[in-house]
Amino acid sequence: MNILRFLTPKVEVEYIDIESTVRQGLEKMKYHGYAAIPVIDSDGKYKGTVTEGDFLWALYNNNSPDLKRLEKTELKSIIRRDYQPVKASASIDEILSRAYYQNFVPVVDDRGVFIGIIKRKDIIKYLAGVKVEISEQPVTLHA
Repeated sequence: MNILRFLTPKVEVEYIDIESTVRQGLEKMKYHGYAAIPVIDSDGKYKGTVTEGDFLWALYNNNSPDLKRLEKTELKSIIRRDYQPVKASASIDEILSRAYYQNFVPVVDDRGVFIGIIKRKDIIKYLAGVKVEISEQPVTLHA
């Protein structure tokens, strides 16, 4: 199976430059409403992922939600390196094992250049054999 059928290409993905500050990253995440976002360098190479939790820990470790202080804190000091990317030639098993633990799998080419992501929800839709469009709105459960 060609995994590229699940690829959301880089041009459709929001990402953060590794030279950004924590404040810039936090504002981008807030604006787009993401829980996690890829981080790339000026050469387009994937460097890691930053999550909401990473930002919360940055605030906690700085002992302050002071935005001025976050303007001076480098994003590279808080990024996760455990969101390991896969190459475009990766097997579906490799992607599934990564998607089990993270909401997207970063995809790189043979040079390590970020080319997009594979979203866990797209894999689930495919595996479930869903033939109808699933609402993008979160489902609210009532007790």
